[in-house]
Amino acid sequence: MVNVAVLVSGGGTNLQAILDAQDAGKIRSARVTLVVSNNPDAYALTRAANHSVETLVLPKADYPTRAQFEAALDDALRAHGIGLIVLAGFMRILSGDFTSKYPERILNVHPALIPSFCGEGFYGLRVHQAALDYGVKVTGATVHFVNEIPDGGRIVAQKAVYIEDGDTPETLQKRVMEQAEWILLPEAIEKVAKKMNCACGA
Repeated sequence: MVNVAVLVSGGGTNLQAILDAQDAGKIRSARVTLVVSNNPDAYALTRAANHSVETLVLPKADYPTRAQFEAALDDALRAHGIGLIVLAGFMRILSGDFTSKYPERILNVHPALIPSFCGEGFYGLRVHQAALDYGVKVTGATVHFVNEIPDGGRIVAQKAVYIEDGDTPETLQKRVMEQAEWILLPEAIEKVAKKMNCACGA
């Protein structure tokens, strides 16, 4: 069983999807054992507490530099025996120094079909606004490994979502979450964790 840490900054809807999938038995090879936030007011922390998952807050004010923050995060992950890290609405970019310590052990979900509308500066509603501005007819979500390049790691899974007439960034965001992100992320966690378990047992 792989111990999973989920890193969050906001409401935690993707975290909820992971926890619900875990409760439903869709994630069998891993277990969320830690939720870390850089925002002490993140509702995701409440979602974690409601599922009896340990939480940790590393506020920006306490760790003004990225190096300080990442050192504290790395210490916490190692202390909890974390094998897989999942970024679920986490609003800090991790450095190459950090990601190199966890090669293909950090997952992120991006609300577009990479390589479209991705990279530095593309997050949240900005991604959906860009898709609408460009006029694409299909968007979706991508789960990928995290490396030193924003949204640049190897793709694990993708799911398409059609854009509808009259869509706004808000309506499109909601549909991409419901039809793609909340489905893909738990599936990717199970896929990667199962492979990790097989490798450990080999």
